[in-house]
Amino acid sequence: MIQSRKMKSPLSFPPLWLIAAAVASPWSPIRAESINYDEHIKPIVRQHCLKCHGDDKQKADLNLQNYGAALKGGSGGDTLIAGRSSQSILFQSITDPDEDLRMPPNKPPIPKEQIEMIQQWIDSGLRESSESLSMLKERDTSFKPAAAADGNRPETPAMPDNWPDLERPGTENPLPVLAMDTSAWAPLVAVADQEQVKLINTETGDLLGRLPFPEGVPNVIRFSRDGSVLMVAGGRPVESGKVVLYDVKSGERLTSVGDEVDAVLAADLSPNQKLIALGGSGKVVKVYSTVDGALQYKLEKHTDWITSLAFSPDGKTLASADRAGGLHLWNAESGGIVLSLLEHKQSIRAVDWRPDSKILASVAEDGKAVWWDVSDGFPAYNKSDIHAPKRPKGTYGKIPNGVLAARFSPAGYLATTGRDMTVQIWSPDGKLEKKIPVEGGLPLSTAMAFDQSCVITGTVSGEVLFQRDVIEK
Repeated sequence: MIQSRKMKSPLSFPPLWLIAAAVASPWSPIRAESINYDEHIKPIVRQHCLKCHGDDKQKADLNLQNYGAALKGGSGGDTLIAGRSSQSILFQSITDPDEDLRMPPNKPPIPKEQIEMIQQWIDSGLRESSESLSMLKERDTSFKPAAAADGNRPETPAMPDNWPDLERPGTENPLPVLAMDTSAWAPLVAVADQEQVKLINTETGDLLGRLPFPEGVPNVIRFSRDGSVLMVAGGRPVESGKVVLYDVKSGERLTSVGDEVDAVLAADLSPNQKLIALGGSGKVVKVYSTVDGALQYKLEKHTDWITSLAFSPDGKTLASADRAGGLHLWNAESGGIVLSLLEHKQSIRAVDWRPDSKILASVAEDGKAVWWDVSDGFPAYNKSDIHAPKRPKGTYGKIPNGVLAARFSPAGYLATTGRDMTVQIWSPDGKLEKKIPVEGGLPLSTAMAFDQSCVITGTVSGEVLFQRDVIEK
């Protein structure tokens, strides 16, 4: 069934109808953890595969006649990867959208139900029989809010106090809200504006003050973990880029790092406030000291523009993502590579850590949202097409369905926005809690208030929207 042939990338994205939204498919009465090779998969490969990949003939050195041979694989690479159907060549080959490349050759596609059975078998751990154990290790991805607090709650959460007056620049059109962030301890949201950042009270909606960012457009905004410092990164395209730190209470400019020849597109401040990571069109992540501005190390594994950076709340790991779908984890202190996370096929728009540092979320233009278990780099929850818009009448072809933003709340809930013009709220265990329509423009950024009393969304038309009572308490 699988043979040596001229191929596109083996990771080509399968047709939407072939993607199961979760490990357990609603069509099948069989529980995913019961699916095994002997009872369920062997009959499928006997029907479709053994003519080319059995005991008599092994094209591409692949034999699927028995369980042991199937696990051994062939000359093409990792035929089966427990827990990762999307990365298993067997699944990629039977779901390839190109009829000339899809297996079995010169025949109709394997029926949808059988493909989903194979996917569930791989994702549930490649069991040989009903008595076999899963090849996946047991994992604990539960979220405990107490772990997120980490003992750093300030006695008095920082709020703007007697900031100097600053007028908004006179522009004909409002700047799209490219970035925002909320304090983890105070009713405060920081929102990008033209050469400024405005601070808004999340309880009242009142404007509390503006910070100047003469460097240009703020592309990234992040509060420090204790809420006392605000990081703003951005600049002027094909001209300059910088990262600036501000004192939230006084509005004082504390320091700046970087001297880029293009705008900074991604940045983050480490939990201990000692490091700043930045990146952009240069395809290189640079990590600086906030004490003296010295460059600590560079990360040069990416092949495209850096689109998102995030230090883990425990300060041990730095996540970096790019425009080609590359996602890597690094040792935050030394810069050594820890894991490469392969799932996304298009530009990653955002990465964010759950506050307990056990889960990293990534969202991308391919329509996927993945909650990664960073202990081993496997997806704990993997959702496809979560922001797919309705097809307008009379239109044909693929409709962009990208996820545009994602941010965790202190309690582990994830807010996402996308091209379907909605904000979606996901529980700490990856279940959809609520879908909220957005009116007024494409939602580009989002964040939740520290107490989850509201979700704030920024649109392409410059609006800042507050949706309240979105999570039941």
